[in-house]
Parts: sequence; C-alpha cells; structure tokens
Amino acid sequence: MKVVMKFGGSLLASPGGIPRVSRVISKASKKMRVVVVISALDDVTDLLLHAATNARTWDSTQVIHFIDRIRGIHSQPLTEMELRQATYNEAVDHLEELLDDLKLTLSGVSILRELTPRSNDLLLSFGERLSLVVVSAGLRKAGIAIEALTGGDAGIVTDDSFGEASLEVTKTRRGVKEKLLPLLTKGVVPVVAGFIARSESGEMTTLGRGGSDYTATLLADAIAADEVWIWTDVDGILTADPRIVKSARVIEELSYAEAEEMGFFGAKNMHPLALAPARKAGIPVRIRNGFKPDRLGTLINPRERKSSAIAKSVALVGNVGIVTVSGETLVGRPGTAAKIFELLGKAGVNVLMISQSVSESNISAVVRKGSLERAASALSEGLSRVGISAGVKVEPDVSVLAVVGAGMQGTPGIAAKVFSAVAATGVNVRMIAQGSSELNISFVVASRDSEKAVKALHESVVLGK
Repeated sequence: MKVVMKFGGSLLASPGGIPRVSRVISKASKKMRVVVVISALDDVTDLLLHAATNARTWDSTQVIHFIDRIRGIHSQPLTEMELRQATYNEAVDHLEELLDDLKLTLSGVSILRELTPRSNDLLLSFGERLSLVVVSAGLRKAGIAIEALTGGDAGIVTDDSFGEASLEVTKTRRGVKEKLLPLLTKGVVPVVAGFIARSESGEMTTLGRGGSDYTATLLADAIAADEVWIWTDVDGILTADPRIVKSARVIEELSYAEAEEMGFFGAKNMHPLALAPARKAGIPVRIRNGFKPDRLGTLINPRERKSSAIAKSVALVGNVGIVTVSGETLVGRPGTAAKIFELLGKAGVNVLMISQSVSESNISAVVRKGSLERAASALSEGLSRVGISAGVKVEPDVSVLAVVGAGMQGTPGIAAKVFSAVAATGVNVRMIAQGSSELNISFVVASRDSEKAVKALHESVVLGK
C-alpha cells in the first residue's frame, strides 16, 4: 500500500511537533510505502508575504531584523530536539545557507524598490525549504531513512507563470515516477517540500493557494497511491465552526463535490484545486488530527453514498461586504455584467458570490471587505467612462452563510426549511445564491446576526432537530 502524507505547519511548529510527526511516519513506514509532504512552519508564510509586500521600503537594518526572526523560528525546534552534534551542525549550516539566500533576495528588492513575480515566488519558497531542513533533521534522529526534496527535485514541473504556475501534467507524472518510485522500492521515505515546483527553465515557481495539499495529491496521482492523508490540528472536517456551535461534530465521510464546496467557503478543508488530481484519479483523501493519530478523521471518498442528513455543514465567511450596481441603464443592455466583472478583475478584486435580479436593474457581488472600496471606485469610474449611468452602493458589515450537502439535491422544500430556520431567529436575509448542482445554498446576513443564524441552521438542517 502506498500513502502520501501531508503535514500542516501548525502541527509541525507545535511544542514537540516534529518528534510527534516522526512517530506517525515511523509507525506507518513499517507497514506501507510512505511519501511525506510538509508545509512551512506555522506563521512563516504570512511573515514572508509581509516581507514581500514591504521589502521595497525596507533598509538593510530591517532586512537583518527579519532574517533574525526567521532564524529564531527555525532554530528553536532544532535545539529542542536534542540532535546529535553532527546532525545539528549540518542542519544549522543548511539553514544559514538558505537564510543568506533569503537575505540576498530581500536586499535586492529593497535596493531596486521593485518586487517582480519571479522574486515573489522565490521569497515565498523559503518557507517550505527552511521547514524541510528542520523536519528532515528530526526524522533522521528518529532513525527513518529519508531523502529530502523540493517539489522541483521530486519532479513537479510547471510553466513560467510566476505566482500560480500551471502544471505540466505529463512531464510531472513522468518526473515524479522516475524520482520517487525507486526510493520507495528501496524503503526510503521521500520528504517533499510542498507548495513549490520548478519551471522547465529551472526557475523556482509556486503552486498558489492550497499548494502543499496540491503537492500531495499531485504526487499521489503520479505514483498511483492508495490514499492521501492530510494531517492537521483538528479531528477532521466539522459540521460547523466549534467556536460558534458547541455541538459541532466530525463529518465521517464526504463526497468530492461536497468537500470542494466546503473548500470554496473556507472550511478547514482542502482547496478545490488541491483535490482535483485525487478526484480525477479516484484516490480517497482523509483529513486527520496529528495530535490524535488514532482517530480516522474525515474521509473524502470517490464513491458517493447517500446520507439521511439534509445538509452536512454550515460554513460562515466573515470579513466581506456587498457592492451593488443599479440603474435603469443596465436593463436590456448586453455585456453590462461582463463589463462589471472585467472592471473588478482589472482592479484585482476577487468576487466570492453574485446575484442579479431578473429585471436586470441591479447586480450585487460579495467581495472581501479589504477590497470593497477599491471595487466601488473601479465600478463608478469604469462604468462612467463607457457611458453607463449607474449607482454604486457598498454594504460593509455582512457575512456569508453556506449550507452544504448532497442531501439537498432534488429534495423539495430545502430552501423553505433553510430560510424558515433563519427567519425564526429574526434574522433578515440580504442576498441569496444557489448553484445548479444544488449542493449548497449561500446567502448574506448582517454580521451581527451571523452566529445566531449558524446555530439555528446547524440545529435544523444538519442535526435535523
């Protein structure tokens, strides 16, 4: 049996995290062939994103302070693991080489006052590369035969679209097989830094959001793995946010379609792009808790099974707002919607949800709150330039709720049950959207009412009370 295991950054960076991960890998590698994928240590990717955004205005002192902070994050677990002196020295030397490269990259951005997409990818790659050094040292201490590899070293090939590169599928499958299968045959555990890959010209590229999970499923597809295990700091995918709903419980099994819907709505889940290779290959994916490895977690299964539950989860997306374009000049004018979304795209605004009245007199879009004013300005100025006279209104204090589950497909009265549960709590619904798949119903409420609505829906449509 072949299994690809991915370990998240919060698990690796927790006290005793790497020895805990080492025990899981050691136990599994005695029974099956294991490929390990690791993320950056917790918070490191956010720190690198901050550096990428701000390094253009930094001086040399700020660069050095940042490097010292990153050094401290990675040196601490090396010290805590009480490695043999030779292993420790080797790891520290490797860390310092990478930190020198990171310093050089940041200094270049600072001097030139410019961050190119290529430099951005290179900066972000350091999170997983530094993590690989630390985790590999811990695994070697545990007596596990490993080979440490970046995604590019493991055979993952992309184009040169820096920021979110597109996979070269055929070349990646061939490259991964050629690199990993001989190692597995020899009983060696490949340990692969997730999120990063290599272009055909040899440049460092990144795989975008959900990149480490994506690395795991890409490798699983290439080596025809039997399962993918995503190790996190939770018991699996839950029916609701346990901070809001105390009765939230682990969902034992999901279809790929349900898991993808939950991923879109920000659940503690895999990004839909990351699930795609496993779904296409029919490989089950299991979300498990690294702190409680005896628990089976949530299985994302290619074989869909009927469930008695109407819905399996209620997801809440906060920190969003609505921007609405309205006016008589929109009615019957072909291409208006296309123009609206073109303007939002050019302004770098990602649209999370849309709704349009059949009268064609208004179009509403949900966007991140940080993009709300930028979206409004882009629409006001852009529509005016092309002769469309329309009002633009923003509503900043809202949240999106999404009820997700295959049990809603083809079942009459689901929308009535959902909105009756919300209405019974005195909550007003501001905007509604439902896809033709019938797997989710999404709607917008005032932020102050969101938690009350989540609790009511969980009781009514998930628990069926």
